[in-house]
Amino acid sequence: MPKLKPDTQRARRDNILEAAEICFARSGFHATSMQDICREAGVSPGALYVYFSSKEDLIAGLAERNRQEFQARFAQLAEATDFFAALEGIGQAYFVEDEAHRRQICLEIGLESTRNATVGEIHRSVDEFVASNFENLFQRMIDDGRIRPAHSAAALARVFMVFGDGLFWRSAVDRKFDMAKTIPDVVEVIRQLLNPVEDIASRRPGTPLGEAAE
Repeated sequence: MPKLKPDTQRARRDNILEAAEICFARSGFHATSMQDICREAGVSPGALYVYFSSKEDLIAGLAERNRQEFQARFAQLAEATDFFAALEGIGQAYFVEDEAHRRQICLEIGLESTRNATVGEIHRSVDEFVASNFENLFQRMIDDGRIRPAHSAAALARVFMVFGDGLFWRSAVDRKFDMAKTIPDVVEVIRQLLNPVEDIASRRPGTPLGEAAE
């Protein structure tokens, strides 16, 4: 049999990951079998095992894919001239535009991480990667004089992670929740936490945060 081209191999691997994500989100990690994933992906067991040896291996592949996607989106945020507009755009991408099963799988992996040591290690590594990126960005913004928060960059990053967890949970469990309407409100709360310097300069003395001087 001729060897598959790298692009073809990558496409097949991505197809299997997408199928696994759908199955895990629909039925849960334990209830999903490798055969279920084969059927969803339209591949034979032999073809699946070429790329992934177990369900834990599939979770690792999904986590790495999500990490790379976050890294690409975060790079745009970190370099944006309007941080808050870019942040709202990322929020819309994750919580409005992405398909529902992509948010559900985050909850499934989080729950499984409390029961499965291998999945737990994968989950923590991605969680720490995201948190450290935000902490470093907030510290850079503080050092550059762009924000003047009342809390440390590390504390801000922790709060940011809690916001993200809450948004993932709410968007997954409440299909009627208006996330598109909520994202701008969340960004405004974050603006007040970060306390951007341009907002400070635009306020009259004694004017509450969020109320610019006329």
